[in-house]
Amino acid sequence: MIDPSVKQDLREIAKKLSNLRGSLDLDLKQEMIANFEEKMAAPDFWDDNESAQKVIADMNAVKSSVDQYEKLQSENDDIVVMIELAEEEGDAALLTEIASSVEALLKRLEEFELQLLLNQPYDKLNAILELHPGAGGTESQDWGQMLLRMYTRWAEKHGFKVEVLDYLPGDEAGIKSVTLLIKGYNAYGYLKTEKGVHRLVRISPFDSSGRRHTSFVSCDVVPEITEDVDVEIRTEDLKIDTYRASGAGGQHINTTDSAVRITHIPTGVVVTCQNERSQIKNRERAMTMLRSKLYERKLEEQQKQLDEIRGEQSDIAWGSQIRSYVFHPYSMVKDHRTSIETGNTGAVMDGELDAFIDGYLRSQIKTEAEQA
Repeated sequence: MIDPSVKQDLREIAKKLSNLRGSLDLDLKQEMIANFEEKMAAPDFWDDNESAQKVIADMNAVKSSVDQYEKLQSENDDIVVMIELAEEEGDAALLTEIASSVEALLKRLEEFELQLLLNQPYDKLNAILELHPGAGGTESQDWGQMLLRMYTRWAEKHGFKVEVLDYLPGDEAGIKSVTLLIKGYNAYGYLKTEKGVHRLVRISPFDSSGRRHTSFVSCDVVPEITEDVDVEIRTEDLKIDTYRASGAGGQHINTTDSAVRITHIPTGVVVTCQNERSQIKNRERAMTMLRSKLYERKLEEQQKQLDEIRGEQSDIAWGSQIRSYVFHPYSMVKDHRTSIETGNTGAVMDGELDAFIDGYLRSQIKTEAEQA
């Protein structure tokens, strides 16, 4: 007789496959593949090589997800047949092999789920991450510095490269704001889950009375849009200021007015960059940031899918946080969107964020399946 835990895993696999079938919309994808193949069969298909390559890439992307799903479904069907055979013949060795196969299939299925979640148009791009402390002066600014370290550590653990595009130090400690470019495949796909307000509760090191303080920092993340996109940026709509870069402890400082601030007057969007020594290069970087932000706004207006592109916008204040970090009177980090929590605050502040990121991404595929 098959082990009850294996049966439970099989039920979980069947549920996941059903949810994936709904979110993938296989019938629609099969139609898309047929349309791509029809285009590729046309006599003039290779007349425009660039267009042809795009069609092939698009078809391969669609076909890959369909093929992987069908392979997983086929493996599940094979296991069901093997179970029937093993139970009929009372083959203990085959039941052991089946248990191992079920465990491996469940793991591959979970990996496929995550791959699908990072298959949106912007997920593969680099991420521009901004941190802005809320009210609270030095206490909130120090919290901003702690989050800067946390995200830098997380990025390094995943092999991503981190560049500081803009850095405004706090008056006594911490930061007033910071903008990072986190470079690597799927950087935005992972970090889009971090958009929102992060709340800290601790005994303040800046309070001589040893009182408990609550601080807030907002984290905003947008994909770095470097390719040509349909975003109109008119020169007359821009206000460009240059100033001397500043930083903590001599870092990010130079002696010329190379830092650049660009204000897009119609929308009020402001971007700054001081990472490069050259004013020209800082201006190029700032324009890339502006293009990314304006493209994001355009998508929000067109698609009305704020949760997908930018996430909920809320005040940097009590009750609006996506995650709480409690250092006193107990140790806990809790994500309020998924209820995932851990008591190991030190590991989290050292960049161990995968449980929160994966949990939120997986909650999204569940929501999509329920809405399908």
